[in-house]
Amino acid sequence: MRHDLLADALSAIKNAERVGKKETYVKASKLIKNVLEVFKRHGYIKDFEYIEDGRGGLFKIELKGKIIDTNVIKPRHAVKVNEYPKFEKRYLPAREFGILVVSTSKGVMSHKEAIKKHLGGKLLAYVF
Repeated sequence: MRHDLLADALSAIKNAERVGKKETYVKASKLIKNVLEVFKRHGYIKDFEYIEDGRGGLFKIELKGKIIDTNVIKPRHAVKVNEYPKFEKRYLPAREFGILVVSTSKGVMSHKEAIKKHLGGKLLAYVF
């Protein structure tokens, strides 16, 4: 169930970017918030804010027009620190282009941050 929420959120972002929208709305969840924070830190989105709608809430996401593609990674592969390059090759179009979003014991972060902190984890999504 949660995985589908993330997939829905990422496809909403991708579709809004494709048609040139400046913002989009997605259902809120803790996981989506964490993934959006990673996107923001790496400059893929301008900002996002939580909006209470009486049904679990929404995130209003300000887009930059920088996302070419983003999607969840299924199944969620467990990754060791030395395995990131293999998954970069599989999901990203070129070296140093785009990020993998990883859930680690220290929270959700990009694979680049996880490598610096020497953390493995579970792959959640990619964006470039």
